[in-house]
Amino acid sequence: MTATLDRSTTTAVTDYDVVVVGAGFAGLYAVYKFRDQLGLSVRGFEAAAGVGGTWYWNRYPGARCDIESVHYSYSFSEELQQEWVWSERFAAQPEILRYLNHVADRFDLRRDITFNTRVSSMVWDDAESFWRVTTESGEVVTAKYVISGVGNLSVPKKPEFDGVDSFRGQVLLTGNWLEEQTDFTGKRVGIVGTGSTGIQAISEIAKTAAHLTVFQRTPNYATPLKNAASDAAEVAEIKANYKQVRDAARNHFLGVPYTQVQPSALAVSAQERRRTFDERWNAGGFQLFIDSYGDILFDKAANDTVADYVRGRIFERVTDPAVAELLAPRDYPYGTKRPPMETNYYEVYNQENVALVDIKSAPIETITETGLRTSESEYEFDVLILATGFDAITGPLLNLGIVGRNGRALADKWAHGPRTYLGLMTNEFPNLFMVTGPQSPSVLYNMPLAIEDHVDFIADAITHLSERGLDVIEAELEAEDEWVAGALAISSQTLLPGTDSWWMGANIPGKTRVCMLYLGGAPTYRAICDDVVANGYKGFALAAPAAAVAR
Repeated sequence: MTATLDRSTTTAVTDYDVVVVGAGFAGLYAVYKFRDQLGLSVRGFEAAAGVGGTWYWNRYPGARCDIESVHYSYSFSEELQQEWVWSERFAAQPEILRYLNHVADRFDLRRDITFNTRVSSMVWDDAESFWRVTTESGEVVTAKYVISGVGNLSVPKKPEFDGVDSFRGQVLLTGNWLEEQTDFTGKRVGIVGTGSTGIQAISEIAKTAAHLTVFQRTPNYATPLKNAASDAAEVAEIKANYKQVRDAARNHFLGVPYTQVQPSALAVSAQERRRTFDERWNAGGFQLFIDSYGDILFDKAANDTVADYVRGRIFERVTDPAVAELLAPRDYPYGTKRPPMETNYYEVYNQENVALVDIKSAPIETITETGLRTSESEYEFDVLILATGFDAITGPLLNLGIVGRNGRALADKWAHGPRTYLGLMTNEFPNLFMVTGPQSPSVLYNMPLAIEDHVDFIADAITHLSERGLDVIEAELEAEDEWVAGALAISSQTLLPGTDSWWMGANIPGKTRVCMLYLGGAPTYRAICDDVVANGYKGFALAAPAAAVAR
């Protein structure tokens, strides 16, 4: 039940109504929403020199979105939807960054964002009911509300290997790659990691490097992206019906309007199943994963059918059976890690200038001055690339130095895994909103639409408070406990918890292993949020200025 406290207190004067952290998809829309539509005073902070978020920092060769461009874009402005034309079915990083710069210019967002400025701490003032935000340069500002738009994949994982600083060649990190162009012609390159970013980079670097050595610990079920130039007729049809397209997308698990999913891989013949898998494989993108059979993430036997299919496809494309075997996953189910998309990735291993090293059987011992050493061999490079992933979902938030009510650090509260209500707020941290936070659909939903849904929810909540003379909102502990238990209960019905993945936090040493996603699907999640609002923000405590919230 929502607790509404109405106390006769004086609202503390703050520098800003809202501080927004980050200037990617989330931060840009938040600045627009709160400044231009709600008329609030807004200050944005961005660590980078420009807008873009993930698409600013990740400029490695081959960086590309795996959601179709016409869907991986904002829907809040019909004019923006109509004027921007994507050149490819799946946009590459430079085009996405151009798009976000266009958005920033079109809506004059830069004037309220301070760039090259990293937030180092955010501390809640209990007495005054506001946030005190401090930057690394020492600037301190206060705000009623703080919106985290730092994203889910913005803190690169720290290298696990000794000796990185001793390497005399060039070290590049895919998660923090600002070089516009990197020429690998004639160079010996080593790359560690074969996740999504590694797979994209490997496919490009292999085209020019004198020699590329790929160090793989865990193979992935990579499937074809099937990128192509945008089809003008198809784009025109979507633009003519964008509202219906967006509505359909928002009512799909992934946030993309796929419509061909069938109930069960086990309810059809082997021939029919093969035909469906072939069609989805050839269609590309996430269609095999999310638009083939509805039980592949829930039933191991159903999952085995698609896992066997992908392995078979790998053996068709890699000429050396021993290399194909190393590239074929066998110890975890398909789709329990985020499936990477690829373009001619497996064919790379047929090239004479590419070698694959299995570091599960021969682990890396150290980085040396000239390359790296495994337990079996030593390798020399001119360039070493670390495609080792991110401290995902919680890492970006914990990196902000957040301290809530009664001096409670978020890092302490989340020491055994994230705890949120709706993935939006957490008890003991009033007026702190997390866009696509832990235990929301986040990375299993089309991110721009997920961001818009969250920012709109936050804007409506702030408006609701203002209309009632209130300005403090906090997740209730009971609602948070129920949400966390419910999210974990749903995940336990799937195959995901059995696999070590960044979805589970298992890629970071010492991080609590727990599913950090809401797996009930975006439509169900949005319906729950709508019900919360319809019931007077059920599960949130609402308070008058400077009032202590009953807990």
